[in-house]
Amino acid sequence: MDKLLSPKDIVRSGLCIGCGSCVARSHSPGAQMQFDPYGQLKPAPARRWYQLRSEEFTNTCPFSPAAKNEDQLASQLFAAVQHETTVGYLQAAYVGHVEEDTYRAQGSSGGMVTWVATELLRKGLIDGVAHVVASENPQANGRFFHYRIARTEAEIREGAKSRYYPVELSEIIRTIQAIPGRYAVVGIPCFIKAVQLLRMEDWVLKERIVFTLGLFCGHMKSARFVESFAWQMKVPFRQIQQVDFRYKDAGRPANWYNAMLQLNNGETVNKDWWHLADGDWGAGFFMNNACNFCDDVVAETADISFGDAWVEPYASDGKGTNVVVVRSPVIHQVLLDGIAGARLQLKEVDASFVAQTQAAGLRQRREGLAYRLTWNHRGVKPLKRVAPDSTTPAKQRKWIYTMRYYISAWSHRIFRLARSIQQPRLYIAWSRLAGAVYHGLAYHKGKIGEMSKRFSQLKTR
Repeated sequence: MDKLLSPKDIVRSGLCIGCGSCVARSHSPGAQMQFDPYGQLKPAPARRWYQLRSEEFTNTCPFSPAAKNEDQLASQLFAAVQHETTVGYLQAAYVGHVEEDTYRAQGSSGGMVTWVATELLRKGLIDGVAHVVASENPQANGRFFHYRIARTEAEIREGAKSRYYPVELSEIIRTIQAIPGRYAVVGIPCFIKAVQLLRMEDWVLKERIVFTLGLFCGHMKSARFVESFAWQMKVPFRQIQQVDFRYKDAGRPANWYNAMLQLNNGETVNKDWWHLADGDWGAGFFMNNACNFCDDVVAETADISFGDAWVEPYASDGKGTNVVVVRSPVIHQVLLDGIAGARLQLKEVDASFVAQTQAAGLRQRREGLAYRLTWNHRGVKPLKRVAPDSTTPAKQRKWIYTMRYYISAWSHRIFRLARSIQQPRLYIAWSRLAGAVYHGLAYHKGKIGEMSKRFSQLKTR
């Protein structure tokens, strides 16, 4: 190993995703995760361990260039499983939903994540599930969502729905280390990678974390996304009690996202994402900078991973549909039993179908990442499975990747300024302008889109 790293090195290089694995393994009673000025979780800097370079941290931070990458981890975890270039190792893949009970109705998509976690508990294969749930009193503890270990079916089902909000694993990892049992961990790709890296360093975690359930991921949002909702729905942020990022309406297409806020007085307000100034997911508003240097969309190191089937006819089905990638033979048998008992409605598909459902995310994490790796990078240089490449992307794609990067970076800064001077209109006006420029480049919409299209036509004459 050429150079040991510290949490400080990763944070200053813009590569910290806020997973909390460094805090969990810090061996320091003062170590903790806290929100930075942009609403992203980071290790608290006021302690010696934050600056301490160590082999353990260098090997276990999911964005460390010296840590094992997803292919290296997965080849050890799923040695008997076939490898596919787009989605990693794969034993089987399916598209469909949960048929039994209300799992599908209660989830953002087809209900598969909650069903699998519950079924593992029912079959006695685990004693608890580490997953994300809504905080009971978010205004008091400062977080709308957090990780918790569920030990009953009812508790597991409280974790249904999507959570586009920063969370971290430190307390859960410490709990698993302290309390014997068999656990499943649910998480986004980088969090599952962090768990697998920790399992390689810690025999207790390796023995107790027996299953990992991954979630397909576009990027991590900051906590300011919820505040932006409040500004644009014209409700006081301090009155928000619960957030539903994807309020479900079976009568509308699944990809018509609707955000709902529940207030302390019981009232609710909601708004479609496309009416929000920062509601275009692809534009990258409030994205964690580390997401620019991630090459895993489908949680390649998880025993099973789940996403939304963003292709027709599934994208238009408001009831929700999952696409599922299975790598664990044990979990695969759980699915087969569910299919045989008509509890699951799943159709087997191949890796190319899975890739098609996540085409935009894979393009951002393959071609887009290759292009971003050619840029100058301050501090620790990312080392990814994708090779730097500035020649393959077309000029318009380069504009899109660049625009997305700067929208992400400046959304944090402009929102912080607007928040500090209590002028929401500053951020909203800026984000509408940024969104209009992005839509013009990406989709040829509006006046900017017409100008971009004419310029492209002139270039080809």
